[in-house]
Amino acid sequence: MTRRKLIAGNWKMNGDLAALAELDGIAAAAAANPGVDVAIAAPATLIAAAAGRGPDLAIGAQDVHAADKGAHTGCISAAMIREAGARFSIVGHSERRADQHESDAEVKAKAETLHRYGLNAILCVGETLEQRDAGQAKAVVTGQLAGSLPDGAGAAWLSVAYEPVWAIGTGRTPTVADVAAMHGAIRAKLRALIGEEADAVRLLYGGSVTGDNAMDLLGAGDVDGALVGGASLTAAKFVPIITAAAIIPA
Repeated sequence: MTRRKLIAGNWKMNGDLAALAELDGIAAAAAANPGVDVAIAAPATLIAAAAGRGPDLAIGAQDVHAADKGAHTGCISAAMIREAGARFSIVGHSERRADQHESDAEVKAKAETLHRYGLNAILCVGETLEQRDAGQAKAVVTGQLAGSLPDGAGAAWLSVAYEPVWAIGTGRTPTVADVAAMHGAIRAKLRALIGEEADAVRLLYGGSVTGDNAMDLLGAGDVDGALVGGASLTAAKFVPIITAAAIIPA
């Protein structure tokens, strides 16, 4: 099955209004490579200002609350990010699972809320170094997927990002064979959970993706794109990843 490549950037807690100038180059690359979907998950304070940078660049959020509204100080709802111009949100990023102690059930509820509001979701799963060294990597990742997968999961609105926690921001990356094996395990688990629809769901790799290693990683089996951290902060570093995705056959 043919699946369009998706290259999504996660700015995390970085960026200000001046940094939005980088989006012009990224939006231009998105327009020049129509076979690749390009997205940026911006800090909540920048979503509205970023949303108008180009029709080929999807702007999203980095997290969302599962509730529609209410007494949740410091949180942001799906309705709020949609009104600001977001088209999607990341849910279940490893940093939130670790730092905010988010459970699979909470991640699932957030994804379901996004779907109710007509927004897309990038659902993150991944293992720590200790779990990998203990031989538990596939069991941990597929377990997170089963626990976090929203009801009604479908390729039209959901992507899954595999992010080996030990490779994020460290410069370390799994081998291409490691990535292909994990993505294969994720695809197999998805088939067990949602049937044939699983073959249309895009699986992204996220773990120190750069312009230098993008071709190899994006060419691995069952890799349909990337969730990019630090390299997405500037057009100079992010555009080569978009270009690499455009070269690799779907």
